[in-house]
Amino acid sequence: MVAGLALKIAVAIIAAVLLAVAAAQASIVFAPLALAIFIIAIVWPLQHWLQGRMPKLLALAITIVVTVAVCLTFASLVAWGFGRVGRSLVADAPRYQALYDAMVTWLDSHGVSVAGLWAEHFNIAWLLRATQHIAGRVHTTLSFWLIALIYLILGLLEVDDMRRKIEALDNREAARVLLDGSVATAEKFRKYMLVRTQMSALTGLLVGVFAWITGLPFAIEWGVIAFALNYIPFIGPFIATLFPTLLAMTQFDSWQTVLGVFVCLNIIQFAVGSYIEPRVSGSILSISPLVVLFAVFFWTFLWGLFGSFIGVPIALAILSFSRQHPSSRWLADLLGGPEQTKTRKI
Repeated sequence: MVAGLALKIAVAIIAAVLLAVAAAQASIVFAPLALAIFIIAIVWPLQHWLQGRMPKLLALAITIVVTVAVCLTFASLVAWGFGRVGRSLVADAPRYQALYDAMVTWLDSHGVSVAGLWAEHFNIAWLLRATQHIAGRVHTTLSFWLIALIYLILGLLEVDDMRRKIEALDNREAARVLLDGSVATAEKFRKYMLVRTQMSALTGLLVGVFAWITGLPFAIEWGVIAFALNYIPFIGPFIATLFPTLLAMTQFDSWQTVLGVFVCLNIIQFAVGSYIEPRVSGSILSISPLVVLFAVFFWTFLWGLFGSFIGVPIALAILSFSRQHPSSRWLADLLGGPEQTKTRKI
């Protein structure tokens, strides 16, 4: 019996590794699909409400327009915030050059040669490769969103038909797991985005107020950037504290003040993310912090920046489906938290 259990565990590990490899190699297919499923779960209540009052295609058109408008508004805010700050950083290039020269001089006096390392790795060829990489990423991003939009439109049209097909399955247990797991996953996705949006808004407000009180330029922009980056667990908050600190290096003469800005920004991020957010989200999103950290870095490794955003929702989906069957419920109990005992319909 022990040998049989070990064999099952080995097969499960091999299957998980193969799935991860497939997800990485076919990211151009699977990543937009994951995003489309995530958005479908969030916007389906609107689609369902609209198509009960008007033709299905008209309801679909309104849902797509609203979804695209929200995404464009969010992207515009992010571009505005980073654009304003970016122009300031470019304008302050001489001051950063002076800081760099001072750092190089200090390191050289301690036997560390930075100039040779810089010349070896950061040359014109490197700049050309970086420019080509950025241009390629822009093209890839546009293709990614186009594919995700096609998946989204087709997926919204198929929700009702897919549910009827699942309900008609001969395997009643499989049908129950799929339906209940889908409902639970959709609920968690909506709750996750609601809580994440609330906490992002609170973080952005606190960061903006702090920047205004301390006299750091672009207080509103820093608030917007903190709001946007807070949707990416761990990585986003760190970046949102690093950028203002870099600007503070050119605004304040004391390194103690710069360090204080960095520490206070991290305190804001920690207080919101580790104290307030768990109490707001409640048990419906209860998930091990270790699982959250692993999901963020694992899916970032597979799919880049988008993976860091979608990693936690994927973990929530896996735990939600695992909870629906006795043979896999142990996984949800081990890595998740207590489930709220109530039933809803999509």
